Parts: sequence; structure tokens; C-alpha cells
Amino acid sequence: MPEWLNDAVFYEIYPQSFYDSNGDGIGDINGIREKIPYIKSLGVNALWINPCYDSPFKDAGYDVRDYKKIAPRYGSNGDMAELFKEAHSAGIRVLLDLVPGHTSEEHEWFRRSSETTKNEYSNRYIWTEHAFDGGFPFNYVAGETERPGAYLLNFFKCQPALNYGFGERTSSWQLPPDHPDCIATREAIKDVMRFWLDMGCDGFRVDMADSLVKNDDENKSNTCAVWQDIRQMLDREYPNAAIVSEWDNADQSMNAGFHMDFTLNNGGTGYSTLFRDYINHGEWLTAGCKEGPDADFGAKEGDGEEKRLGILSERDKSFFRKDAGGDISLFLKDYESRLASARGRGYVSLITGNHDTPRLNFLMDDRERRLAFAFILTMPGVPFIYYGDEIGMRYFDGMRSKEGGFHRTGSRTPMQWDETENLGFSTADKSLLYLPVDPASDHVTVASSEDDPDSLLNFVRSLIDLRHSTPDLMASGEYHTVHGEKGDSVYIYRRGSFLIAINTSGREARTLIPETESESLSGNQIFNLGEASLDGSVIVTGPQSFTVFE
Repeated sequence: MPEWLNDAVFYEIYPQSFYDSNGDGIGDINGIREKIPYIKSLGVNALWINPCYDSPFKDAGYDVRDYKKIAPRYGSNGDMAELFKEAHSAGIRVLLDLVPGHTSEEHEWFRRSSETTKNEYSNRYIWTEHAFDGGFPFNYVAGETERPGAYLLNFFKCQPALNYGFGERTSSWQLPPDHPDCIATREAIKDVMRFWLDMGCDGFRVDMADSLVKNDDENKSNTCAVWQDIRQMLDREYPNAAIVSEWDNADQSMNAGFHMDFTLNNGGTGYSTLFRDYINHGEWLTAGCKEGPDADFGAKEGDGEEKRLGILSERDKSFFRKDAGGDISLFLKDYESRLASARGRGYVSLITGNHDTPRLNFLMDDRERRLAFAFILTMPGVPFIYYGDEIGMRYFDGMRSKEGGFHRTGSRTPMQWDETENLGFSTADKSLLYLPVDPASDHVTVASSEDDPDSLLNFVRSLIDLRHSTPDLMASGEYHTVHGEKGDSVYIYRRGSFLIAINTSGREARTLIPETESESLSGNQIFNLGEASLDGSVIVTGPQSFTVFE
């Protein structure tokens, strides 16, 4: 286990939207380099950069055309090498996004695999023997190449699935995971990882990490075996490199050898009940995201969008929304089993959001977001902050889809730096911008936040500083729930010698805790938002408050 993860706080950067250094309207690698002083000032000490490899960008770079080449719109391999070097000089580690499950249909591997003549790449992807095998199941494509078979997709039509084999095999063209051609796929991904690690990369966030071996058993044992083999390579050759999985199952992810696993909402877990409970109701995805040439940043008076957002707000029962009636126990039931699975093997990672989720401020106000940040940055595991969340950037519901983003596009708008042209993101004409910047008169920027001592940005900085200066609050610090009852707005948890209390309601609350928890407390508060006090074994928490008792 890389020791540096215990004190790591990650910052996710969507490269095309972070900072444009050359005025072409698209963020780039040198733009990230120029903003290293800002990144360091946040207190974060690790980056996750979304895919920046050569790509036709039909899925925002998750359709890789060349794993070993930086996309020209972002710069060059030399620019990335310099970013690694400068970030390391600032004490910042850098993880790249690894996409091992599929490539672009324009990748040279797929071009060779599509040939009718058998070659070393023929089984690099999953092909049926004949075009009509299976009667054109929805996730197979035929008729696009000269090869007579149909190929399996992992996501969009442009993303053919790489071949790691099948756990359960029902057709002759389905290879076992230990077939030499499936092993060759694994070795090719190792080769990609070595290429960037040798350049200075510190590890990888792995896209769809659980999707490699098809028809796997319920424990994903064959997919785990692939990653175990890769982990052995890392331990042997790059012991300080870290890998974090998009798996959303800590037990399987840790069995596979990952150092961290994201807590998401892929399986209907309790994570969304914290900040995005409307997703549990299915409303966000089904209530009519506006697409097409007339789509804009959101609601216009009289167009029905305002009413829809009102309905979402009424139905949202997120725990961190004031008086919404949220239930922390829905999250804890799942989360604490994840922690138990990961203990001693790796970390469970909470996120403020990412490029696939609505931003925290979609239905949450400033106070609610502060409580959410306080929670995320004082829980165990390795936290991840999505760029712009630290200043309170908006999620734009109903934005026109860009590069396969669809409803996710509203979380991918340019970083808002200052009041200069395009909010400081780019000097390009606004018609050339990757996505529009926030047009609202009350938009927030880094510059305005820097000047305001009470800004969300400075609040987040103070939390990160608290975490770095307090070993008990780091990733591996002791944790257990003290109070987290169903239907209660108060959540109290122990981190080592500290007791942390959150009250998400608009009312004062008095909560009795066990004497064994209260007798070791001095009553001193090392961090607070709002009012709180300790009265014997009763913790009094003010409305929408967060307190760390020593």
C-alpha cells in the first residue's frame, strides 16, 4: 500500500474545461501546469486527470485511439512529462484515467482486428463467429467492417470491447480468460501503464474496472484475477503507484487488488441519499433533460423547467438538505459494510461529485454544501473533490450534449477563474469554447472567492488543512458511528480521539450519547460551523451545524 495515500486529498480535473493556455477554446495540459499554484493553495496533494489521450472524442476521450499519445488538442507527451515534474515539485501526485475495457473504433488494434485475415489482433476484441450469431443482440454491431462477425460494445457504438475472455462460455467464439489472446490483452494494458508510470505518472483511476471478463460469476472472480496480476506487477515494479477503481463494490475491488474504490450509486447504494436522493426516484434522468439546438443553461420562466426542478426539490430527501427528512442510516448500512470489507486492504473513497454526476449545488444551497464538504473531508478513506465544487459552480440541467455527455454535460462546464473574458477560462471567442461559461450575473469565481474570507473556497481550504494537520482525520484513522438513527437529522461519529457531530436540520437538537464516548472529551472544539456544546453525555447541536470535539 503506498503510504502517501493516508494523507491524500484528490482533485479531479476535466482537462478540456479547466484552463485554456493557448486561446483555442479548449483546456489543455499546459493550462493545468499554469494553475499548479492554485491547486497547491487548496491543500489538495493529488490529481486525477480525466482521459487526455488521442481520441476522436465521441465520448469525451473515453474512446481512446492511441493510449500512448496525448491528444493534440491538449498538447504533447512532452507537456505531460513537464506536468508530472512540476506537480511533483509542488508535492502533488498525478493519476491518469485508464480505460482498459474498450477503445475507440479508430484504434489501430481494432483496425487490425477488423481484418479478414487472421493476425495477432484478431482476438484483441470480442467478435462473434458470424454476423448473425445471437440474432444481433443489442450490444453487438455487424456490418461495419469486412470481418464477417459482429463485435461487442462496452458503451457507445464507437467503443468496441477489449477481450479478456468469458467466465461462462456458451459459444465457440467466447474464449476463456486464460486463453493466450486474452492474456495478450492484459499484457498490452500493462504496457500502457508502464509507459506513463515511467514518464512520471503516479497511478491510475480505472474506468469500468469491473467490466473486463464477460459473463463473470457474481463475485467477478475472473475479472479480479486480471487485476490481481496487474497489482503484482505494480507492487514489484512501481510500489508507490496507486490505482482507484470505478467498481462501487469495495469487497470485490479490494479482492482485485485496488488501493481505493469509489462509493458511487451504481447498484442503488445509499450514497445518493446523502446529496442526490432525486436520483433514487429516477426523476433526474427521466423527467425531460432538454437536448437539441434550442437547449440552454436551464429553466426559463414558463417553459416548464422551473416546475420540474421544483418537483425534484420537493421529492429530494437527501440527508444534507435542510429539513428534507433524509435518513443517514440508509447510507451507513451500506457504507460501513464497505469499510469492513476494505479494512487493512485499501480505502473507500467519497466524492463531492465527478464528470458523470450533477454538481452538489444542483438542489443544495451554500450551507448544505458546506456541511457536505465537512462530512466528506472528515470521513475515513481518501476523498475526491471535483474541480469547481470548491467554489460552488452550478450544474446546468438540460444543457446541449457535448461529446456524448448528454445529461452529464451540465457538470463539465469551464472552470470560473475571474471576471475577465470567458470568466478567465480562455481568451478565445465564446463561439469557440468547449462549453459555454456560466452566463448568470451571480456566478462565482476563484478570484471573488479568494477575496471573501467567508467563501466556500476558504471554508474548504480550512477543512483540508484540518485533515492534513490531524492524523486521526486521515484515511486510516479509527472510525465508528456513535449516533446515526433512522429519521434523525443528527449524525455523530468518532475519528480517533475526536467526536464529530452534524445536524442537518433547521432546529437545535439534543442527542444523548454513551458515557463511554463522552467521558474522554474535553468539550474543546477544534472546528465548527454553527453552534454546538457538550452537556455531560448530551451533545447540543445548533441548526445546520458541524462540530469537531476534542
